[in-house]
Amino acid sequence: MLIDSHCHLDFDSFDEDIKETIERASNVGVKKMLTICTHFSRFDKVLALANTYDDLFCSVGIHPHHVQEEGFVTADELILATKNPKVIGIGETGLDFYYKNTPHLDQEKSLRNHIVVARETQLPLIVHTRNADAKMATILKEEMLLGNFSGVLHCFSSGQSLANTALELGFYLSLSGIVTFKNAENLRKIIKDVPLERLLVETDSPYLTPVPNRGKRNEPAFIINTATKGAEIKGVSLKEFSFATTENFFRLFSKANKKNFMVS
Repeated sequence: MLIDSHCHLDFDSFDEDIKETIERASNVGVKKMLTICTHFSRFDKVLALANTYDDLFCSVGIHPHHVQEEGFVTADELILATKNPKVIGIGETGLDFYYKNTPHLDQEKSLRNHIVVARETQLPLIVHTRNADAKMATILKEEMLLGNFSGVLHCFSSGQSLANTALELGFYLSLSGIVTFKNAENLRKIIKDVPLERLLVETDSPYLTPVPNRGKRNEPAFIINTATKGAEIKGVSLKEFSFATTENFFRLFSKANKKNFMVS
């Protein structure tokens, strides 16, 4: 059994075959998927999708690319959205200094606001970070001093220093199809030393399609390729890697452990 801890099944590219996409994932052992909110204005669609399919959970949050267009959403508004039992995480939120979509200070304000929500709800923070390792480490350490919260650096592709900081703070790191890419040797070296009990696996679909399916739209069924590479990096069997990352998911996203959602 595998769990896709981060995908975007509300995106338009899945509109024509969402049911078939979920069936294909289930057929290869992907029994749960967490579809991630990137726009608060689209949260109703994300939630409706999660409520339609037993295999889906969802999150609530605003991607750093969309902070300006979405406007400032209060912590109370985000907290209210978490009352639905299918909402098990906060985000995705974070910092992306690679693109110039949103001023850095606005991204930081939004990130800290999401942390307030994660702390208040005790739901894990789902963090996007790109070209912002030092600033992200600083914010996470500062905010942890104000009160504990849990989280995951999704689609981890940052450097050793941020990996160390995240692990020291109790965070998890999530592997995407990037670990299968030919030019990702440095990432694979970092992951090799991360404890297996701190790893998740994801597709970030429809993006970052893993080898050998490059060129196709990514989807949760392809997580098997990322998991296979993850097992190889960690020197364990695919079965052991799958079991560990599934256990890790339910440990981090503990709201999903409620009896209604337990996997038979």
